[in-house]
Amino acid sequence: MPKRLFRFSFLLITWILTVEAVCGTTLEGIRVWGDDYRTRVVLDISGTVQYRIFTLKHPTRVVLDIKSTHWKSKSVPSIPSSSTLLKIRSAQRKERDLRVVFDLKEVMQPKAFQLKPYAQYGHRLVVDLEPITSKPVYHKAPKNGQPYWIIAIDAGHGGEDPGAIGPGNTQEKDVVLAVAKKLAAIIAKKRGYHPVLIRKSDIYIGLRERIKLARRYEADVFVSLHADAFLNNKAAGASVYALSHRGASDEATRWLAMRENASDLIGGVSLIEHGDLVASVLLDLSQKASMHASLDLGENILTRLGDIGHLHKKKVEQARFVVLKSPDIPSVLVEMGFISHPGEERKLKSSAYQYKLASSIWSGIQQYLISRPAPRTLASRRNKHIIESGDTLSALASRYDVSISYLRTSNNLNSDLLKVGQILIIPSGG
Repeated sequence: MPKRLFRFSFLLITWILTVEAVCGTTLEGIRVWGDDYRTRVVLDISGTVQYRIFTLKHPTRVVLDIKSTHWKSKSVPSIPSSSTLLKIRSAQRKERDLRVVFDLKEVMQPKAFQLKPYAQYGHRLVVDLEPITSKPVYHKAPKNGQPYWIIAIDAGHGGEDPGAIGPGNTQEKDVVLAVAKKLAAIIAKKRGYHPVLIRKSDIYIGLRERIKLARRYEADVFVSLHADAFLNNKAAGASVYALSHRGASDEATRWLAMRENASDLIGGVSLIEHGDLVASVLLDLSQKASMHASLDLGENILTRLGDIGHLHKKKVEQARFVVLKSPDIPSVLVEMGFISHPGEERKLKSSAYQYKLASSIWSGIQQYLISRPAPRTLASRRNKHIIESGDTLSALASRYDVSISYLRTSNNLNSDLLKVGQILIIPSGG
């Protein structure tokens, strides 16, 4: 190599290394997901960074200082209108460091952490903005004062986690959110039932946070919606899962280890008030009852799903899924089909089929609830009627605005013959 060319190459390499030393890491882009409860901001970066995050007031904002970083494009992403985030702005500080400012509608608690490269994503710096004090999420009783069941509907994945992706690029997170919203709409029209969406928009919520939200809503039932995938694109059909014994045992150990922070674990009973043995027994009783109820709920949903399509598993399976680990809320995970199967992907994208899925899941939930009073909920104080002379099923059905078949099913009646003094449960809705 000629000396002049060698010298030029050496100078070029030296210049590149100098630029890299000065500029350090590159912020390659920002992505935002959010709703009226939380906002997640993901910063795509070229490597690991040192950072500092803090809040300022007047106006309310969160400041993120990142050392030895520059923003390549400064292209600001669109921000969901429902988000607490108003605006993102940035500036270089001391030439080498980058300051990113998040202007907020209200005071939020920031939490930041880094993620290593995974799948199609590189290094990421994640900022979660959450309320400092939890917003009230308990729901008022209907105006007529009637008690109701609360059904938590959890659309899996979300935000930067798309879940499984079909051969036609259909993303699981979109399908399950669409079905969740249809299911909520169906339930909202039923007397005596109230739906709550754990994930209302395209935002990722941590698995344990989903359990916490369901508990904060005082949910009577938790249903997590997913769409399965497998390397063999011939795999098809729906499945339903409940928590396994191993998963329950692992969770019991976890709860007992952290019970100093669990003041409301089982229907308002604080484990901290009891010794190890009593706390363990209370937790075990709650988990066993919840697992039995979950299997019952799952069987009802699986039966209804079998009415509209093929079942991949003909009985409720049990696994250690984190979202099923609430010790006192019957919980199931529904795999509505295989998004990796071309035919099922087409159906899962169809609004009409999504409604069929939602209707079937609702039918299973309803069938489970109408025969199972829940002592810790308003539903347990639902009407009970003592049979008097002259009472008939048809008259009672008309009086309480429920169907005769609903009354029969709720009370396990084999005939319409009623006895004076007999107590009937008057179910919600129907």
